[in-house]
Amino acid sequence: QVQLVESGGGLVQPGGSLRLSCAASGTIFSVRTMGWYRQAPGKERELVAGITGGGNTNYADSVKGRFTISRDNAKNTVYLRMNSLKPEDTAVYYCNAELLQKYGGTWANYWGQGTQVTVSS
Repeated sequence: QVQLVESGGGLVQPGGSLRLSCAASGTIFSVRTMGWYRQAPGKERELVAGITGGGNTNYADSVKGRFTISRDNAKNTVYLRMNSLKPEDTAVYYCNAELLQKYGGTWANYWGQGTQVTVSS
Protein backbone atom coordinates (compact mmCIF):
# COMPACT_ATOMS: atom_id res chain seq x y z
CA GLN A 1 0.00 0.00 0.00
CA VAL A 2 0.89 3.69 0.04
CA GLN A 3 1.57 5.99 2.98
CA LEU A 4 2.04 9.75 3.03
CA VAL A 5 3.74 10.90 6.21
CA GLU A 6 3.87 14.59 7.04
CA SER A 7 6.18 16.35 9.48
CA GLY A 8 7.21 19.85 10.47
CA GLY A 9 4.07 21.38 11.90
CA GLY A 10 3.94 23.19 15.22
CA LEU A 11 3.39 26.47 17.01
CA VAL A 12 5.01 29.60 15.62
CA GLN A 13 4.66 33.31 16.27
CA PRO A 14 3.24 35.66 13.64
CA GLY A 15 5.93 36.52 11.13
CA GLY A 16 7.74 33.27 11.75
CA SER A 17 8.54 30.39 9.42
CA LEU A 18 7.95 26.66 9.22
CA ARG A 19 8.87 23.96 6.75
CA LEU A 20 6.54 21.03 6.17
CA SER A 21 7.67 17.75 4.62
CA CYS A 22 5.68 14.86 3.23
CA ALA A 23 7.18 11.58 2.10
CA ALA A 24 5.28 9.03 0.06
CA SER A 25 6.27 5.41 0.59
CA GLY A 26 5.09 1.94 -0.29
CA THR A 27 4.32 0.43 -3.67
CA ILE A 28 4.79 3.39 -6.03
CA PHE A 29 5.45 3.29 -9.77
CA SER A 30 5.08 6.99 -10.54
CA VAL A 31 3.99 10.20 -8.81
CA ARG A 32 2.23 12.95 -10.73
CA THR A 33 0.99 16.05 -8.91
CA MET A 34 1.78 16.60 -5.25
CA GLY A 35 0.27 19.29 -3.12
CA TRP A 36 -0.64 20.77 0.21
CA TYR A 37 -4.13 21.51 1.43
CA ARG A 38 -5.31 22.98 4.69
CA GLN A 39 -8.45 22.97 6.77
CA ALA A 40 -9.19 25.47 9.49
CA PRO A 41 -11.90 24.87 12.13
CA GLY A 42 -15.33 25.38 10.64
CA LYS A 43 -14.00 25.80 7.13
CA GLU A 44 -13.69 23.59 4.08
CA ARG A 45 -10.40 22.06 3.02
CA GLU A 46 -8.63 24.30 0.52
CA LEU A 47 -5.68 23.98 -1.83
CA VAL A 48 -2.60 25.82 -0.59
CA ALA A 49 -0.06 24.87 -3.26
CA GLY A 50 0.54 22.22 -5.89
CA ILE A 51 3.49 21.06 -7.95
CA THR A 52 3.68 18.82 -10.99
CA GLY A 53 6.34 16.24 -11.70
CA GLY A 54 7.99 18.75 -14.02
CA GLY A 55 8.11 21.42 -11.35
CA ASN A 56 5.23 23.64 -12.38
CA THR A 57 3.64 25.23 -9.34
CA ASN A 58 0.41 26.94 -8.37
CA TYR A 59 -0.57 28.72 -5.17
CA ALA A 60 -3.63 30.02 -3.43
CA ASP A 61 -3.77 33.80 -3.66
CA SER A 62 -3.61 34.07 0.12
CA VAL A 63 -0.14 32.48 0.27
CA LYS A 64 1.52 33.78 -2.90
CA GLY A 65 4.86 35.39 -2.13
CA ARG A 66 5.01 33.81 1.34
CA PHE A 67 4.91 30.04 0.72
CA THR A 68 7.10 27.96 -1.57
CA ILE A 69 6.38 24.40 -2.63
CA SER A 70 9.12 22.10 -3.88
CA ARG A 71 9.69 18.39 -4.37
CA ASP A 72 12.38 15.77 -4.55
CA ASN A 73 11.26 13.26 -7.16
CA ALA A 74 13.94 10.74 -6.22
CA LYS A 75 12.56 10.63 -2.68
CA ASN A 76 8.86 11.05 -3.55
CA THR A 77 8.85 13.93 -1.10
CA VAL A 78 7.15 17.31 -1.23
CA TYR A 79 8.00 20.33 0.92
CA LEU A 80 6.21 23.52 1.86
CA ARG A 81 8.28 26.42 3.08
CA MET A 82 6.05 28.90 4.89
CA ASN A 83 7.36 32.38 5.65
CA SER A 84 5.73 35.47 7.15
CA LEU A 85 3.11 33.31 8.80
CA LYS A 86 -0.14 34.91 9.90
CA PRO A 87 -2.72 33.80 12.44
CA GLU A 88 -5.11 33.07 9.56
CA ASP A 89 -2.67 30.41 8.34
CA THR A 90 -3.58 28.33 11.38
CA ALA A 91 -5.01 25.02 10.18
CA VAL A 92 -4.36 21.34 9.78
CA TYR A 93 -2.18 20.92 6.71
CA TYR A 94 -2.64 17.82 4.57
CA CYS A 95 -0.33 16.40 1.96
CA ASN A 96 -1.81 15.00 -1.25
CA ALA A 97 -0.26 12.95 -4.02
CA GLU A 98 -1.64 11.62 -7.28
CA LEU A 99 0.22 8.44 -8.03
CA LEU A 100 0.36 5.17 -9.87
CA GLN A 101 1.12 2.02 -7.94
CA LYS A 102 1.95 -0.14 -10.94
CA TYR A 103 2.50 0.19 -14.68
CA GLY A 104 -0.84 0.07 -16.45
CA GLY A 105 -2.73 0.73 -13.24
CA THR A 106 -5.03 3.60 -12.32
CA TRP A 107 -3.94 6.99 -11.07
CA ALA A 108 -5.32 7.65 -7.59
CA ASN A 109 -5.18 10.34 -4.92
CA TYR A 110 -3.68 9.68 -1.52
CA TRP A 111 -3.73 11.82 1.61
CA GLY A 112 -1.52 12.20 4.62
CA GLN A 113 -2.86 12.22 8.15
CA GLY A 114 -2.42 15.97 8.58
CA THR A 115 -0.13 18.14 10.65
CA GLN A 116 -1.24 21.04 12.83
CA VAL A 117 0.15 24.51 12.18
CA THR A 118 -0.72 27.13 14.76
CA VAL A 119 0.32 30.76 14.34
CA SER A 120 -0.12 32.66 17.57
CA SER A 121 1.70 34.99 19.89
